[in-house]
Amino acid sequence: MTLLEVVAAAIVLDGQVLAARRSRPVDLAGRWEFPGGKVEPGEDDRAALTRECREELGVEIEVGRQLVSASDERVTLALYAAVLDAGTPEPGDSHDELRWLTASTLASVDWLPIDAALLDPVRLLLRSPDARSTV
Repeated sequence: MTLLEVVAAAIVLDGQVLAARRSRPVDLAGRWEFPGGKVEPGEDDRAALTRECREELGVEIEVGRQLVSASDERVTLALYAAVLDAGTPEPGDSHDELRWLTASTLASVDWLPIDAALLDPVRLLLRSPDARSTV
């Protein structure tokens, strides 16, 4: 079975990272994730992440380095550091709430299991003296 390729952004602003609460599908609703989505055939990770954030959140981002990746029985997820270039994030069709979290509040939401596996590198990113330099 081929794993679905998914990319996500750890969008950092003022020492906080953006989290999005799923509103669909039903089995994921109410759980939190880093914004992103599927990589389309012929698309590289950075282009997919830029497109997904534009479509899902209405923002333009600058994609930085890959922080970490994880896999489960369905997907392989690559998480990239990112910063906002333009726009204010708004929940789209797949999310009903957005929240900015600090390193100390990352555990305050109910993450999807695969996203929960990525939290330690995000904590390190948020605790770095200049998170933008990591992008």
